[in-house]
Amino acid sequence: MKTVFRVLLVLILITSFVGTGYFLYQKSKEPPVVFSTEKPFYTDIIYKTVATGSIVPRKEIDLKSQVSGVVEKIFVEAGEIAKEGDIIAKIKIIPDVVALNNAEANLNAAIINYKNAEKEMNRQKKLYDDKIISEFDFNRYMLEYNLRRQELDAAENNLDLIKEGASKKSGSVSNLVRSTADGMILDVPVKQGTFVIESNTFNEGTTIATVANMNEMIFEGKVDESEVGKLKEGMGLLLTIGALDKETFMADLEYISPKGVEEEGAIQFEIKAAINLKEGTFLRAGYSANADIVLDKRDSVLAIKESNLIFEEDKIFVEMETGDQVFEKREIETGLSDGINIEILSGLDPDDEIKKL
Repeated sequence: MKTVFRVLLVLILITSFVGTGYFLYQKSKEPPVVFSTEKPFYTDIIYKTVATGSIVPRKEIDLKSQVSGVVEKIFVEAGEIAKEGDIIAKIKIIPDVVALNNAEANLNAAIINYKNAEKEMNRQKKLYDDKIISEFDFNRYMLEYNLRRQELDAAENNLDLIKEGASKKSGSVSNLVRSTADGMILDVPVKQGTFVIESNTFNEGTTIATVANMNEMIFEGKVDESEVGKLKEGMGLLLTIGALDKETFMADLEYISPKGVEEEGAIQFEIKAAINLKEGTFLRAGYSANADIVLDKRDSVLAIKESNLIFEEDKIFVEMETGDQVFEKREIETGLSDGINIEILSGLDPDDEIKKL
């Protein structure tokens, strides 16, 4: 009985070892690798570059004051439509003390000269009426009188301009800022009480408001020097605007800068394109946008995924299936690529199976 029990125990132990070993062997045995394949396909391949930029009005005008002073009143707000000649703001002039004193002194002198000329002219007129002096002599005094009267008018106008920025007699007003074009008010960077500087030969002056025609918008962007040589004026651009992600706009390339600018180690060239606005669509100035520029295109050509290519020196290969999970390298000739798909010029047929890499 003991002998039988021992035999059974030995058999159980042997069976356990054999079963455990077989289980571990099966577990450690790697399954065979099965490679996926795919066939070449026909598709359109578009090679394009992307330019980043913004939407801006074609004509944007800064309205500035003709005089220095303090903004007394602003008549418009951003977003309003202005016509040429509309009053935008009124400037309260703070006259220069020296200029004011000189103008007052000139006016006083002009008054004295005018009164003297008037008195002398009246005296000579009586003599002329009495036939004591000739008409020629009388006209000399009349001319002097008229000159002094003009000097007085000029002195009064000059004083009014210095004090008020407006001449009552001539009707000219220099302290009113008017719009110089039709368009929308984009920005009013000043507030009432702000001190402004006049625009003249020596400085640009303070901008009171900015006006632009929002019906003529353009795209301003930049492209890399590696792509600019492929661009031509008249090319079509497809604009994607960040704020209007579901809507695209077409534009016509009309300007390519002849000079590049270095930005972050790369040379960038400015481009401009006229946007074809859709009816009923309003584009705000300053929208960021991306422009897709089609540089080359192939319609319905045989292609494969570019990721399946194998590059060795100056040659291009793919691994073509010649049997069940049997592959061999085949040299091919490629054409245009869009970064995902690449055109096949020779070396593959539509029914060939190639390994997916």
